[in-house]
Parts: sequence; C-alpha cells; structure tokens
Amino acid sequence: MLGIESSCDEMAAAVVRRGREIVASSIRGQDDVHRPYGGVVPELASRDHVRGVSDVVASALDEARLDAASLSGIAVTAGPGLVGSLLVGLSFGKALAYRHGLPLVGVHHLDGHLAAAELADASLAPPYLGLVISGGHTALYRIEVDAAPALLGETRDDAVGEAFDKVAALLGLPYPGGPSISRTAASGDDGAVDLPRPLAHTEGYDFSYSGLKTAVALEVEKRQPLRDTDVADVAASFERAAVDVLVRRSVRAVEREGLRQLAVVGGVAANRRLRAELERVGRERGFTPVFPPTELCTDNAAMIAAAAPAARPCVGDIRPRRDARLEPRRGHGGQRRDQRVVRVELDALGLEHPLSLREGAHAVGDVELHRDGGAHGRDPRRVDVGVEPQL
Repeated sequence: MLGIESSCDEMAAAVVRRGREIVASSIRGQDDVHRPYGGVVPELASRDHVRGVSDVVASALDEARLDAASLSGIAVTAGPGLVGSLLVGLSFGKALAYRHGLPLVGVHHLDGHLAAAELADASLAPPYLGLVISGGHTALYRIEVDAAPALLGETRDDAVGEAFDKVAALLGLPYPGGPSISRTAASGDDGAVDLPRPLAHTEGYDFSYSGLKTAVALEVEKRQPLRDTDVADVAASFERAAVDVLVRRSVRAVEREGLRQLAVVGGVAANRRLRAELERVGRERGFTPVFPPTELCTDNAAMIAAAAPAARPCVGDIRPRRDARLEPRRGHGGQRRDQRVVRVELDALGLEHPLSLREGAHAVGDVELHRDGGAHGRDPRRVDVGVEPQL
C-alpha cells in the first residue's frame, strides 16, 4: 500500500506491507520555508507540496524497488488539514490511482496517528486510550475493537503543539517551537515561574492552553529585557506546566476507563519530558504508555498506509460519548468560529468497487469529515473535509 500525507507542512510518501511492515518512507519537510514567519504559512506550504510531491512519491517507490502498477492500492490523507495542502496530495493520489487502475482510500489524519502506535508496537491492541497531541490537535480517544473511537475530551481552544510554537516565539527561540523549548528548558529551573495548569482540577477530560500562553506572555513582558537565564527558566516552567496537564488528564482517563495501555501519538509525543513522566507514572499506577519512534510521531505517510486496511472505523466516524460535554469552538472575543468545507470529488477515478473506509458501511468518501470529529452520510463520490479558518 502506498501512503501519501500532505495535510500540513510535510509532504510524505511511504510503502507499507500488510499494514505493519514499513518498506520505504520519504518525507520532505518545510522548516526552512516557514521559519522566518514563526509558523506554517498555508499558501507557502501548498506551493512547496506542488513542487515536491512527484519526487517524494518517486523516492518512496524507488526505495521499495516497486513501480506504481504493482501496488495493491493508494491511501491518502483526506483531512482534516490545510485546504491547499490536502488538495495536492489528494489530487496526486487520485491521478496515480486512475492512471494505474488502483483502488484509492481516504484516511482521516488522526486515524493515521493512532495507527502509528500500532505500527510501532505489535503488542498494542484495543481496548486502549489514545492521546493525540500535535500542533493542531489535543484530544483523548478510547479505542475499541470493531467500534468507532470514542472521543473523551479535547482542547477547548489551542492545541498543545501550537502553544509550544507560540511560547518559543515569545522567547525568541527558533521554529519549530517544540524542539527549541525542550533544548532550552534543559538548562532552566522548571520551578522558577508559577504558571497555571488550566482545567487540571475540573471534571472531565478537556484541555485548555490559551490561558497558559497568556500567563507566559505576561511573564516575558515583566522580565524584559530577557537574559539567557530568564529564557531557560520560562521555557522550563512552561514545558513542565504543559506536560503536567497532559499527564494528569491522561492518567485520569486511563484509570476511570479501566484501561492498561496508553498510546501517545502526534508531534508532541516526541517530547522527552512527557515520555519520562508518563513512563514514571505508568510504573506507579499500573499502565503502559506506548510511544512511536520519533520519526513516526510527526506527520508521515507510513501511518496513513498502515491505517488504510484497518477494520476499525476511522476517526471521522467518531460519535462523542453520552457523558462527553460538547461546546462550540470559539475564537477571539468568544465568537464562534465557522467551519469552511472543501469538497473533493472522487468520481473521476471511475472505480466500481473502491476500498471501504469501514466494514459494512459506506464507500470511500461516504463520510463528511469535520475537525470536530462529526461524521454524516454523504454522496459516496465525494469527501467533505472540514477545516477551521486560520485566525
């Protein structure tokens, strides 16, 4: 199976055999493109994808010593993500599938991240808790056999990875913020600044990082001009606070759900402090945290190919649990943020029997995928990819 991932600023392709063995993987990153701006610029990301997609896919096929015609199928990220970036991967995948008469399957990006943990550790099997943490996502899911993943809680405002990037910018550290914060924090005092742990003592499993970012901004303003020791201390204090919230919420969910395994996926799963804390608490509380290797934490195509043949429903089919509290996402000033939806037509493939997204359900594309995890039956010829506007 050839996987193609282009949801944000990585253009990636990989070949995976039987959903478990990574035969080849190629990734084209864009850190140098976005570093001057301190974050991902959507237009620049999509333009760079256009320039690199052919070479990236060719590199993966060459490494696997395969030609496209010998593939069993193609899996491509169908959302959520940046509209322009998604369209590059989707369009290339559709064209390649059409050219060689191959089946094409759309994979939800978060389902791919969850598959990365199972790809890395064969002992990981449902039921388990999945913590998805990245620049765009912070959420907890209960993963079951032959059932839709249950959304237990998610961020009410900002993702933890986005908070790392913004705090790094406040401290004058280079993009991407996660690695920069961790390196700088290693020489700082993590108790130098008393920072809040938003929602840490409230019921439920939701997260919040906007208040923590504000507290850091106020501390940075108070300490101007910043010395190197100030930067290190604030970085260490922020990392400790951000990780504390992730650990507390995850431990609460693992214990209340009666689970013994916790899969931690997404770019922030590479954070060394988080890994150490969850491994320590896991030993004390009797659960096992599972982390993919760092190359499978950030966006990659191996996870997309691995998720394609999975029998479990994709994350796009998530229905919130009865006891989950749903609140509209709100932007600055408390205004509700409307979703934009881009429609991707799939009927040009001309496939009579494309792969299914889930067993006994609809054909490829027969779901409406939204950032909030909702899914609704749609025309099987198209995928609706929900993307929040960039604020």
